[in-house]
Amino acid sequence: MEDTLTLPQTAAEARTPAKRIPVAVLGATGSVGQRFVQLLDGHPWFKLHEVVASERSAGKSYGEAADWRLDSVMPNDAASLAVKSLDIELESRLVFSGLDSSVAGEAEDDYANRGAVVVSNSRNHRMDPDVPLLIPEVNADHVGVIERQQKRRGGRGYIVTNPNCSVVGLAMAIAPIERLFGIEAIHVTTMQAISGAGYNGVASYAILDNVIPYIGGGEEGKIESEPRKILGRFEKGQFTDAPFRISAQVNRVPTIDGHLMTISLGLRQRPKLEEVRRAIETFTGEPQRLRLPSAPHKPLHFVDGDDRPQPRLDRDREAGMSVSIGRLRPCPLLDLRMVALVHNTIRGAAGAAILNAELLEARGLL
Repeated sequence: MEDTLTLPQTAAEARTPAKRIPVAVLGATGSVGQRFVQLLDGHPWFKLHEVVASERSAGKSYGEAADWRLDSVMPNDAASLAVKSLDIELESRLVFSGLDSSVAGEAEDDYANRGAVVVSNSRNHRMDPDVPLLIPEVNADHVGVIERQQKRRGGRGYIVTNPNCSVVGLAMAIAPIERLFGIEAIHVTTMQAISGAGYNGVASYAILDNVIPYIGGGEEGKIESEPRKILGRFEKGQFTDAPFRISAQVNRVPTIDGHLMTISLGLRQRPKLEEVRRAIETFTGEPQRLRLPSAPHKPLHFVDGDDRPQPRLDRDREAGMSVSIGRLRPCPLLDLRMVALVHNTIRGAAGAAILNAELLEARGLL
């Protein structure tokens, strides 16, 4: 693909790059890293230029180093790239991080301090007071904290994070309800696909014919804290969490992709069900206004049917970048209940980070 772009007139044209921007992927051989590589293939704004992985992979071609597990052929351009180690100086200013949390914190700080823009899927910096925890449809204004972070680092570099893979779906599903009617309390139970643990994350003998009512890494705590930052206010250079309370229970289930959630909400107002459904179906945000390349036409899809959404039937809507919602009905304990579904490795991980980077470019922050 040629580097020079010819794009149609859009609302974001003033910030469309004249040439594709070279990018690096940290943790490129892992499950999230592979999804980055897949989604960046042919991207109109970004071009995969560097792949970074552990010392045991460094020096090999990406084709040799990556045990490719996605249901598509590894892109030829990526396969020929030489894998670099984490300690090397990168040529790309825009860096996507799919690193494991055991190494992500220090590595991402290091690259940001050197002047890189690190768009991370890792959990390490999500709750930092000067790092945006970003869903562009929900809290695009939170990029305002970047200037404060750059001053702390003493340069042009900074980190932007996307939320936990379940939180993306939860926060998007409740955003129009919180904004219009107010939320006081949330109870959410997640049924999370095995891809969220990586290829070797859950033994087949443990998950087949089974549901595991526990996910490590502080999963319930992330679901209980991250939406409050995302849906909170950004004023006078700092974040104020949204005041609602969240109780979360998490389960690993034997589906490949797609995190399903049952959600009950206690509301400050008492809207009719049709008003809530209309709020969901008409929800939109900055990515749609700017027509960003990875943005879904509709961020939220309401799916009719007593047994929908389902991972196998609904996770790939709009190339996996939208959230599906169904079973909206009254709750006898709180006020409202519904079911939501997010594709955990696309909208919940690599696709979310790429959309974040597109927003940064459209806002002139790259």
